[in-house]
Amino acid sequence: MLLELEGESLVRRAARRARDAGLSPVVVVLGHEFERVREQLGGLSCDHVVNPDFTGPTSGSLHLGLRRLGADADAAVIMLGDMVHVSEPMLTALVTAARGSDAPLVVSRYGDVAAPPLLFRRPLFGELLSWTGEGCGKPVVQIHRDEAVFLDWSPGLLCDVDTPEDFQTAATLIARS
Repeated sequence: MLLELEGESLVRRAARRARDAGLSPVVVVLGHEFERVREQLGGLSCDHVVNPDFTGPTSGSLHLGLRRLGADADAAVIMLGDMVHVSEPMLTALVTAARGSDAPLVVSRYGDVAAPPLLFRRPLFGELLSWTGEGCGKPVVQIHRDEAVFLDWSPGLLCDVDTPEDFQTAATLIARS
């Protein structure tokens, strides 16, 4: 999350894009080197929570983020800071799709792959909080698949940075665009 892409750390880039897309509140779940990562958020209007078990299942981070939201939050957009091609227009489209529908969730789809960003309405928070595992609530997405609104994105946008090689590939692709 501390690596820089286009002059910004990945964590700051993701939080800024969420904020600039009008998402509020923006809650960032921190883990490894949380103090250094938190410093990168300086000056941005966002909240944060630290996951002390950041090496555990990703559902732990999702649970902490959901619990950090206020009772007035009607929905949550779940995104990952290492998915470097998620843009403000994508996040805005997610919210617009939700406003135009009563669907309980809006799912990004890259070819045949459903992945973040995802929008879950509050009625699904209980299911998300009771689920434990890896991913961003995929079992909840599967259960409600027939009720979901899907937004289709280019499969080339499905890129997350998990290794130095992933980062180099992403940086090269972004530099070319």
